[in-house]
Amino acid sequence: MTGILTYSFRRVTADDLALLATWQSQPHVRRWWDADAPYEAEDLADPKVARWIVSLTDRPFAFMQDYTVHGWDDHHFAGLPQGSRGIDQFIGEPEMIGCGHGSAFIKQRMKALFEDGAPVIATDPHPDNEMAIAVYKKLGFKPLGPTQDTRWGLILPMAAKR
Repeated sequence: MTGILTYSFRRVTADDLALLATWQSQPHVRRWWDADAPYEAEDLADPKVARWIVSLTDRPFAFMQDYTVHGWDDHHFAGLPQGSRGIDQFIGEPEMIGCGHGSAFIKQRMKALFEDGAPVIATDPHPDNEMAIAVYKKLGFKPLGPTQDTRWGLILPMAAKR
C-alpha cells in the first residue's frame, strides 16, 4: 500500500447481511470471529452498536463496529470513562489482508471517534491473535491488564486514550 488512502464507512443495512455472512464464513475470519452467529436485521437496530461496511474506492472489503462500553451489565470495559467506545473489525476479502488496510482504516475510524468526544477507545482481541495485537499496539493501544475469560470469549483488554 502506498500513499494515504481514505476509506469510506457506511452503516450496515439489511441488504448487507448476505455479504457479512459470506465474509464470516471465510477461514481467516472464522478463526477469530464468531461466524456461527451471523447478523440478523434485528441486530442492526441495537442503538448501543454502530456497524459499518468499510470500502476503498467504492469496493467493500471490511466490517467494523464501535459500541458504547457501558451498554451491558458487567461489561469488561465498564470501568472506563463515560463516552468510551469499544471497537471490533475484520477484513472480509482475503486479498486485502497484509496490505496495511487494517491499521489504516482503524486509525481513520479512531480519529473520528476521538473527534466525536470518546476519551478512550477499547478493544479486546483474542490473546493468541498476534497480528491484531501488533496492529493495535502500532495504533497506540496498550494492554489494560491480563487476559480475561468473558462471556464473549477469551480476550486481552486493550485501550487507547485521546
